[in-house]
Amino acid sequence: MLPELFSIGPFKFHSFGAMLALSFLTANYIVSKELERKRITQDVTGTVLMITIVLGVIGAKLFSILENLDAFRRDPAGVFFNAGGLTFYGGMILALIGNFFYLKSQKVSIPKFFDAAAPALMLAYGIGRVGCLLAGDGCYGEPCQLPWAMTYPNGYESTLAAQNPALKLRFMQLFPNQPVPLDIPVHPTPIYETLYSIAFFAILWRLRTEPRAAGWLFSVYVMLQAVGRFFVEFIRINDIVAFGLTQAQLISIGLFIAGAIGVALTASKGAPTETEEISTTNKKQPAKKRAAAKTA
Repeated sequence: MLPELFSIGPFKFHSFGAMLALSFLTANYIVSKELERKRITQDVTGTVLMITIVLGVIGAKLFSILENLDAFRRDPAGVFFNAGGLTFYGGMILALIGNFFYLKSQKVSIPKFFDAAAPALMLAYGIGRVGCLLAGDGCYGEPCQLPWAMTYPNGYESTLAAQNPALKLRFMQLFPNQPVPLDIPVHPTPIYETLYSIAFFAILWRLRTEPRAAGWLFSVYVMLQAVGRFFVEFIRINDIVAFGLTQAQLISIGLFIAGAIGVALTASKGAPTETEEISTTNKKQPAKKRAAAKTA
């Protein structure tokens, strides 16, 4: 793959970082357009983007460390400053918490804002997974012998048998009667995740114009994201935590239940009227200015 795009002197430009930046910018553009369509203030989008970037990266790195405590104990600096090694759920959860409190402080309708962000979040996830594909950061799946299997000899987590004992052991478990190849082919799970993210984005994009109560679309997004991640985990190499499931699968179950509850709570509510749309800009205007605007 292509972990490093190019370098200028001592500065290296990584493919993972480039795709991560593209995912944030794409999401920000789509959210801005959706807020405009829904007549919700766009004044907060810049700050929301910064909160998402900062807390998203911090949360993703912290969850990644929790998933790889043994490696972190052996080489704390190497794991922490690795250009890859980010866990999506950690970034998603911490960024949502941070934006929840920020939007609340700005008196912006949180359910409506999150609804506007739902399709963008799904597409951004798919774009980010392209970065994982290019970087070979260990997000790939188990060894396989399918025609579309891929190898990552130069990835952050190389698939070379000599450099990846865990992957070599897994190959021997799956194919006990076959010699271990020098470069072990694996499921390109980032491609799978990108494909289902595009499909789920199309579904959310279609549903976004449905007359539903605030919070419904975001709840659907949470359920779809949970379903996709739950099933792809079966062909990834992650430690089993409990009940034969990985940490990501357990989180997926919790998120799916939360999303289902959100759908159930909002399904019976009527669609919001135009006068119910929250506009922070209007709220911050003095009463006289609002009255003048109405009579103009």
